[in-house]
Amino acid sequence: MLELPEAAAMAKQLKKAVSGKTVATVVAGHSPHKFAFFNGDPETYPDLLVGQTIRSAERHGGFVELVLDDVRLLMGDGVNPRYHPDDSAVPAKHQLLLGLNNGAFLVCTVQMYGAMMAFRPGEFDNPYYDGAVAKPSPLTGAFTKKHFRSLVDAAPDKLSLKGLLATEQRIPGLGNGCLQDILFVARLHPKAKVTSLSGDDVDRLCKTVVGVLKDMPAKGGRDTEKDLYGQPGGYRTLLSAKTFGKPCPGCGGTIERAAYLGGNVYFCQTCQPL
Repeated sequence: MLELPEAAAMAKQLKKAVSGKTVATVVAGHSPHKFAFFNGDPETYPDLLVGQTIRSAERHGGFVELVLDDVRLLMGDGVNPRYHPDDSAVPAKHQLLLGLNNGAFLVCTVQMYGAMMAFRPGEFDNPYYDGAVAKPSPLTGAFTKKHFRSLVDAAPDKLSLKGLLATEQRIPGLGNGCLQDILFVARLHPKAKVTSLSGDDVDRLCKTVVGVLKDMPAKGGRDTEKDLYGQPGGYRTLLSAKTFGKPCPGCGGTIERAAYLGGNVYFCQTCQPL
């Protein structure tokens, strides 16, 4: 699933691979999928996109945005964009296909759910996108201790650390996947209440959020996810489905898993005491 590190790494790859290329063909909604979402009628996508030249690719939280002449194409969490230099490896099933003027293809597929939204600037209203554009990103200097403390101070009394970091997009692009390593490095339990944090805990957590989220895209994203070319990211996750049941990298104990707030959390009881 696209989170901030993968969106950042993929935007960088897309910028290099497709900038300057013109969209020659578009197929939208080829393989019906109940949870593949479009902005408006996908049948209008060819009229919107064909003939447009891709100028750049940007990252906004967990979104990847292609910037074309006068249209934007936004790909969100759950979309798997892949670049194919020719049609030999284009999958038979896909939700959005862009044929480029150099003979290459950009293909988007959706497994669980995902959104591919084409729109003209000023004609798109989405609170998640607006928040991702407007809120400070941990990848920039705008994400300060003061800003992070304001998120902590505004949190409801019963909110857990997972709730703080990975729900309601308080930090756009930070989801349940990135959450695991952040809390492990900070030595904090995902079920711990925000009100239990000391001032030093808050400062350490802020520093860890920034440090881990910068390290992940610098290495091409997490090894639990794949990049534009279908290759796993180079960041080796400390806590994830890949490491569940294995020795903790901190103490050698066993990495545990529990269902919590709509997804699994991974932790070490010794390194992250509750």
